[in-house]
Amino acid sequence: MAGILIYSDQDKLALELLTAARLIAKDANLNVKALVINNDAQAGELASRGAEVYQICSPELFAADTAALAAALQQVIEKLDSSMVLLSSNRRGKEMAGRLAQKLAAGGLSDVSGLQVSGGKIQCTRNALGGATVATQQIDTEKAVIALAARSFEAAPIQDGGKINEFVMDAVTPSVKLLQTELKAGDVADIQAADVLVVIGQGVEEDDLPIAEKIAKKLGGEIACSKPVATDKKWLPEDRIIGLSGKKCKPQLAIILGVSGQVQFTVGIRDAHTIIAVNNDEKAYMLQAADYAMVSDAGQVLNELNKALS
Repeated sequence: MAGILIYSDQDKLALELLTAARLIAKDANLNVKALVINNDAQAGELASRGAEVYQICSPELFAADTAALAAALQQVIEKLDSSMVLLSSNRRGKEMAGRLAQKLAAGGLSDVSGLQVSGGKIQCTRNALGGATVATQQIDTEKAVIALAARSFEAAPIQDGGKINEFVMDAVTPSVKLLQTELKAGDVADIQAADVLVVIGQGVEEDDLPIAEKIAKKLGGEIACSKPVATDKKWLPEDRIIGLSGKKCKPQLAIILGVSGQVQFTVGIRDAHTIIAVNNDEKAYMLQAADYAMVSDAGQVLNELNKALS
């Protein structure tokens, strides 16, 4: 019976893919299999969530070589008779989705945030027109490659029934030669995993940045920003950008200061459980999109909030 194959080199995202696959597997009469490449810990974690795991142990394969990984995935898909592939819609996942769709002559969609079965077809919801609307689309080809946006689904819970199988593939010629690896220098944060985000925009002064960072730390969260703060002003690294050009986040609490609320930004934060917005422009769209809104100077609010949390 044809099935769904999931793969991500990121452990957390792989668990989200497993949840998504199971949501559609029953209605579409498909089985679910998970692929793991050179990652014993991830294989064990998926198996502990009840997944049937196929593991490739091949040192010449590594995450940055998306061409070789796509070739390896093609072999797995054909041998396991998978009609659908779910990948994570991060930078590597999107690139591999395109490569794999071409190899399989399959239709493909990326940045998918929702899946459902209707009339035997898998319908995908995703942002369209720069995030101004949400479109429902489906793939009509025999095989489908779908890349899912991070945090669109919860991680699969622990359950029995998982197992790990070794998958022996034919040799794949690497397209990239790995010489060495180094940790990324400087500030590295996973804002998508944070339950609390303090988000700054162009309405915040640079002198207020240390206070915003203190508040984020006191609340057990992370600091994030709109795109111009990172790309134009260079106050924060680009891995802290929220929005269409950055990351989609779903924190329990988002405190958004000095952000006007253009759609390119709001698509990345609108799924937050609670949004508090501060802006000195009463017409700023971010105030309308928030659960709690305050027309005030962002710097003044930061100072008062810092005192209250001391």
